[in-house]
Amino acid sequence: MIRAAKRPGPYRPRAEETLDAGKLELGEVFQDAECLLISEVKVLLEAQYESKKEEKNLTDVYTKTLEYVQKFSRYTNRDTIKEVRALLKPTNLEPFECAQLGNLCCSEYEEIKSLVPSIGNKISDDDLDSLLKQMDSLKKYQG
Repeated sequence: MIRAAKRPGPYRPRAEETLDAGKLELGEVFQDAECLLISEVKVLLEAQYESKKEEKNLTDVYTKTLEYVQKFSRYTNRDTIKEVRALLKPTNLEPFECAQLGNLCCSEYEEIKSLVPSIGNKISDDDLDSLLKQMDSLKKYQG
């Protein structure tokens, strides 16, 4: 008799494992994970939408996730998303921090530092302020 392998359940931290996103303690599951911007997830889901619709394979989770990313996506076209990624790449920030910068779209460096405390002193206030202004400019003038 062959048994199907059990799917792993939802991730639950071990009792001794304390998770704290503010200190970039995200757990072993996210150790080497790539972090996407909400806008990137939107592009990926929209690219799959037509084929899923034709196959009648639109699950409730897929539909709700698509609605969420369409509502909260900050950047509306692929070129702008690429430019934002290019702005974030040369920083010495972790992928999680870069994704938070791109998703939150804060206008003040103090605000992003309070929302993502792990940024701390990894980037100067002036450089962070300049980065936020450039991202805001891209958001305002995207085609």
